[in-house]
Amino acid sequence: MLSYIVPFLILILVVVFVHEYGHYYFARKYGVGVTDFSIGFGKELFGWNDKHGTRWKICAIPLGGYVKFFGDRNVYSQADHKEILEKYSKEEQAKLFTLKPLYQRALIVFGGPLANFLLALVIFFSIYTFVGKDFTPAVINEVQKDSPAMIGGLKNQDVILEIDGNKVKSIMEVSKFITLSTGEVIDFKVKRTEGEIILKIKPNTVEGEDSLGNKINKRMVGIKLGAYNNEVNHVKLGPAQALYHSAHEVYYVSAASLKYIGGMITGKADTSQLGGPIRIAKISGQVATFGVLAFISMMAYISISLGLINLFPIPMLDGGHLMFYAFESVLGRPLSQKTQEGFFRIGMFLLLSLMFFTTFNDLKDLGLFS
Repeated sequence: MLSYIVPFLILILVVVFVHEYGHYYFARKYGVGVTDFSIGFGKELFGWNDKHGTRWKICAIPLGGYVKFFGDRNVYSQADHKEILEKYSKEEQAKLFTLKPLYQRALIVFGGPLANFLLALVIFFSIYTFVGKDFTPAVINEVQKDSPAMIGGLKNQDVILEIDGNKVKSIMEVSKFITLSTGEVIDFKVKRTEGEIILKIKPNTVEGEDSLGNKINKRMVGIKLGAYNNEVNHVKLGPAQALYHSAHEVYYVSAASLKYIGGMITGKADTSQLGGPIRIAKISGQVATFGVLAFISMMAYISISLGLINLFPIPMLDGGHLMFYAFESVLGRPLSQKTQEGFFRIGMFLLLSLMFFTTFNDLKDLGLFS
């Protein structure tokens, strides 16, 4: 159990700290007073005050964090400005979040998800620069009999160029693109001696295990891969190439995640793969046994997920506040307090429903439900 908890705590502490620091950085940049910077919720375990009057603290429940701004009962609320002007002095008003221009408030809110994307970018950049990236072309060594691949026309010695329009730069990407596909058929672009062709393969969904031994529903096409000409091409990249491939990976993971979530909403994707803190803790512990490189790679993917989820237009999330600011920009004034409260109730219901669903999947994954 300890082997799961320690890696999980490290992962959460880093990813949440980076997220909250994104909010903090832009708040300080625009002169907003920050009274609390908390990692975790509930009772404070330990903390300290800095010279700017911010209380930095670690709390007992390490499943998130928050930055609290000076004078705000609700961190992102737009209260009655007349009441604010009467309550605070000129010096104090300069530190209030609610009195800042709309673009500054939006950047402060967006700063959290932005920091998560930047963390992932830095991790990928570091890996590609100092460890390297695999560019080994993927060639089919075997097509299993009566498999979707054989029925769809894939053959031995086909070199896989693209899957669903995604360029296959490495043998490692084939499984990723198949797993993240959501359509009934997967488009394979392959190269043969007679040229390049596109084949449509309808995958089978079977119960199996991932590389860590966790039960998952896998999309299978029935091929075995090898290195082109049996040559592995693993190279360390220069700064420009590393930055390009890092940015592409962040973009691809974000786009694929949104597509997968859309598939779950429309019933085309497998909702059983959606997990919460328990599953993250389990997988982070398993990944940590493979070494630091695998663990920080997972940290990058979790950071992207946190940044992306926080941009959903759900009140209580950063994206919900940005949605309010979009309304404010169009209307020329903030939404009424009553309207905001209505949106927040909807947001609370959606988040609690999501928490219930992911927790159920987590407990099912642990074998507590059949």
